Amino acid sequence: MRVKSITASVLLSACLVTFALASGALQAQQIQLQDNPPERYTVQKGDTLWGIAGKFLKQPWRWPELWRMNRDQIKNPHWIYPGDVVVLTRGADGQPQLSLADQSTTRVSPRVRVEPLETGAIPSIPAADIEPYLSKPLVTGPQGLAGAAQIVAGRDERVVRGQGDTVYAVNVDEKYGTRWFIYRPGRVLRSFDSNQILGYEMRYLGVAQVDKFAEVSTLLIATASEEILMGDLLIPAPREEIVNYVPHAPDRPLEGRIIDLANDAHETGRGYIVIIDRGGQDGLEVGNVLAIYHPAPVMVDPRPNDSGTDILATNTDRTKTLFPPTRYLAIPSERSGLLFVFRVFDRVAYAVVLNTTGPVFPGDVVRKP
Repeated sequence: MRVKSITASVLLSACLVTFALASGALQAQQIQLQDNPPERYTVQKGDTLWGIAGKFLKQPWRWPELWRMNRDQIKNPHWIYPGDVVVLTRGADGQPQLSLADQSTTRVSPRVRVEPLETGAIPSIPAADIEPYLSKPLVTGPQGLAGAAQIVAGRDERVVRGQGDTVYAVNVDEKYGTRWFIYRPGRVLRSFDSNQILGYEMRYLGVAQVDKFAEVSTLLIATASEEILMGDLLIPAPREEIVNYVPHAPDRPLEGRIIDLANDAHETGRGYIVIIDRGGQDGLEVGNVLAIYHPAPVMVDPRPNDSGTDILATNTDRTKTLFPPTRYLAIPSERSGLLFVFRVFDRVAYAVVLNTTGPVFPGDVVRKP
């Protein structure tokens, strides 16, 4: 009886511990609203999905949960427009929920309107932060832009060209239209930890407009972010992408590194673009939000160290020289901000820094928040 009683007590304790752990995990997973979230918010021109989410949530990337969105809705969200009223309510399960109110204040689910996006749908994040990078970054294999059109000459003997200048190019195919992007091979993108080559970035230089198609076509340089040189490459300008994914965390644990900064600086901050060493093959997708952590350096353990090592001794025990080994302490990495992924390649991705508590550096770690 005594043994049975002890066994039952142990099993009960184990169950209680398991329940407590599960309850703690559940508590950690619960949506955290702002301390005083509004019950209603009228969408204004200039708002973003991220900004509106932050009015209700302490963790804005969990917005899809508050809307009760499925995967298809995250990738193709129902657009929200200025004048719409976002309403915070409690669902049948008692959990907070967002919805849209129509003019009669009847709650409805977010809905699709048959209107062009140019009429003013609210974007995910500030468009001005990423517009120069929406379709312009290109990452290729070692072959680069094989077979691309190429600038071969200008109207005079000058080596450098710029906005407003006329140039001549070969392999400009009329079927691809009159607007072409200008590129030049740029930096090699490598993994921060292993130095493995992840891709070859093509450096965006500007836009050229075709004046006349021929075996050697005539083009006008419409815009130029830097000097245009003979030998620079041309590809048809793709249709501009609209970042319409709702901000959300990755579906699975993910960790990577910031490997470069788009502005070629030593450090960067909010609103600037970074390149990370994770991409589509790692499960990353447009709209993913990642937390940024700055690795802390190890520090010498200041505590006394009595574990000396005898490295020199005479045949007697009278003389010994002891050198206690230096001990180090690993300081936990500190979270320094959040970023939003807006362009994804196989092994790298481009993201904009949404907020920071300090500078962001190459080598900083990014993780699922």
